[in-house]
Formats: sequence, C-alpha cells, structure tokens
Amino acid sequence: MHINDHNPLPIYHPASDRYDQMNYRRTGKSGLLLPEISLGLWHNFGHNADFTLGRKILRRAFDLGISHFDLANNYGPPYGSAEENFGRIFKKDFLPFRDELIISSKAGWDMWPGPYGNMGSRKYLIASCDQSLKRMGLDYVDIFYHHRPDPETPLEETMGALDQLVRQGKALYVGISQYSAEDTARAYEILKQMGTPLLIHQPRYSMIDRWVEGGLLDVLGEKGIGSIAFSPLEQGMLTDKYLKGIPEDSRAAKDGRYLKPEQIGGEKLEMIRQLNDIAKTRNQTLAQMAIAWLLKDPRITSVLVGVSKPEQLDDNVSAIKNTQFSESEVAKIKEILGA
Repeated sequence: MHINDHNPLPIYHPASDRYDQMNYRRTGKSGLLLPEISLGLWHNFGHNADFTLGRKILRRAFDLGISHFDLANNYGPPYGSAEENFGRIFKKDFLPFRDELIISSKAGWDMWPGPYGNMGSRKYLIASCDQSLKRMGLDYVDIFYHHRPDPETPLEETMGALDQLVRQGKALYVGISQYSAEDTARAYEILKQMGTPLLIHQPRYSMIDRWVEGGLLDVLGEKGIGSIAFSPLEQGMLTDKYLKGIPEDSRAAKDGRYLKPEQIGGEKLEMIRQLNDIAKTRNQTLAQMAIAWLLKDPRITSVLVGVSKPEQLDDNVSAIKNTQFSESEVAKIKEILGA
C-alpha cells in the first residue's frame, strides 16, 4: 500500500464563510438540499495517490461550501481504497462536521470475486454497504445508490435491498445511476409502494453526451426525483487542456482507462474550439461553461466534479456565478453540438 502521508497538515478549521460560497438546490421533491457542485472521489484518492493532496482537496471543497462527497465501493485503485482513504481523512479532519456533510456510496459494479460481488442482488447490495461503512468508519451513508441497472435481477429485489438499507438505518436516502427513463419510472413506483422515496438519479451527462435529454430528465421532472450529473467535462474533453492536442503529462496520455487520444481529434477538436470561443465571450473557461450548461436546467440538482488539485475546485465553483444563457447563446451552442 503506497500512501504518501509524510506532510502532516495543521488542524483543520473550515472557512467560516463556506456556505456563502455555494448555491444549494432542492433534490427533487425531498427536503434535502445539495450544493450545485459536488465532489466525486473516483480519481486521486486510491492507494496510488498522494494522501496529503487528497486531504487538501477535501478541505478546499468544504471551504467552498461543497458539502457532498460522492464515493463508490470500487473507487480506487485498488477497489475499496478511495473509501479507506476517505475514512482516514474523515477521521482526521471532518469528524466534528459529520452532520454538515452528505456522504454517498454505491454498489453495482464488479467488487469482489464470485457471484455475490457484482450487479444488483440483495445479497450484494447489503454486503457492499456494510463493507463501505466499515472502510469509511461511518454509522450510515446519507445516500446509497444502485450503481447501474442489472437486467438479470428483478427490479423489486434491487429496490427492496435499497429500502432495507434505509429501514436498517444504514442509509438515509437511496438513489440509482445510469437507469433508463423507463426503468427509473418503475424503480420510483416500486420504492414508493415500499414507503421509501427514490431521492436521486446519477446519470452521465455533458454537453457532448446528452442521452438524458431523450426522456430521462422528463421522468425526473414529473416524478420529483433529483439528479446529479457525472462526467460533466467528458473526462477533460470539455476543458482547454486538449485544444492543442494531448499533453504528455495528462491522464489521457498516461492512462488508457480514461480518455483515449483518438477521441480528441478532427471534428471533435474543432467543436471544442468553437465552444471555447463562446465560453470566452461569457468570461468563463470552457469547463465553467460546460458545468453552467448543465445547471441551467432546474431538473439538475448538482454537478459532480473530480479534480487532481485544489485550485481546480475554485475554477469549477466559479461556474455557479453565471448559469444563464441568452437565446442566441443557446442556439449557437446547439448548432455547434449538432443538437
């Protein structure tokens, strides 16, 4: 296990004006408010990451009013390590502020060997939540998600497991991720009959990947379900990082799990450059405009960002200062996107 924790940080005292830095939105028809920007711990919190840097990122996030930290059982690498490291940071820095935080986890992807460490069975979801709580040193998570649809397991079983976690006090709220519009509506009805509301949906959504506009957002709006969009910057494609090609020190160049060089070129690159030009006229970075573009829709509760250094959070959070788009801007952007 490689964790760089050689640089002890001073005792953490959160910024006193942290809640003035952020806007909060109601999650669907629930009582829960979420920050417009949430922090995902998918990258940069595994055992191969700099532990002290992870602490600095989380501290900066909370100082900016980001009260929601989003994890999953298999975040790392290796699996489970992001939750372990978050648990260590939580104990050092955030224990006194537990009641100011929304902490979420998920299960649904491959986690441990054998038939009970994947997909959507009650066996897997309950066991995974128990493991996540142990790794993070928590009594409960605020939101527990089923991480992806499982076509083989009856939806009643998967939703029944989420309902059970709430009744056991292991989760306050439940959500789903990447479900289709039709399955989301079914999941909502099943949970409603059980007496546990479907709080939130976490879909992949960006200016480039707009599948949610094909019916899912309509279902969320009709049913009063919140939503938190992940990959809003399309793995860094919607930033100014790749305007001149792929830098050698970028994640895309070094790690094939993420953005692939062939994904950024030709027409895609020209589209990104045109979007960047519009962002400049709005006095925003391309990343800020990409986040603002999602937040212009009231059905989006929060946008989930991942960062590799604290300064990127400041850039992301600045997006909330301007989420209004003129009719001409909307028309121009849709034309560029081919929407």
